[in-house]
Amino acid sequence: MKKDAKDAMAADVPIMSRGIVRHMFLALGLLFAGLAFVGVFLPVLPTVPFLILAAACFARSSPRLEGWLLEHPRFGPMLAAWRLHGAIPLRAKWMALTGSAFGFVLFFTLRDPGWPLSAAVAALMLSGVVYVFTRPTARSKPLPYEGIGKMP
Repeated sequence: MKKDAKDAMAADVPIMSRGIVRHMFLALGLLFAGLAFVGVFLPVLPTVPFLILAAACFARSSPRLEGWLLEHPRFGPMLAAWRLHGAIPLRAKWMALTGSAFGFVLFFTLRDPGWPLSAAVAALMLSGVVYVFTRPTARSKPLPYEGIGKMP
C-alpha cells in the first residue's frame, strides 16, 4: 500500500492514550470481534460489519489489534477497501442479501410474528440490504494492502 493511503487512514482516527474511554473502545472492539467470530459460523449473523466496527474501536484503543485485523489475510483487504473507499465486494453484497432473506424466512416461519412485526423486520432488513447495495463495489481482485496496520 502507498504510504500516503496508510497515513490518511491513520490520520483520520485519533488514538485515545489513557483513561476509561480507551478501555471502553477496547472492550467494544473485543465484543464486536467476538460477534464477528460467531458470525463466521452462523449464516444469519454478519461478520464483516462487526469487523468494521471492531477495527474502528481498535483504531481508538489498540494499534496492535487494529493492525492484526487490517493485516488479516482473509478480512484485511475488505476492511482496507471499506476504510479507503467505502467499498464492499460484490460477493459480500450477495451474501448479505442471501443471509437477510434466509434470516427473515426463519424469523417468519419459526416465530409466527404477525403482520405488523413482520413488516417492521422486513423493512429493517431491506434498508440494510439497500444500504449495502448502494455502496461502491470493491475490486474483484483486491490490491495488496501490506503494511496497513504495522507499527512504524
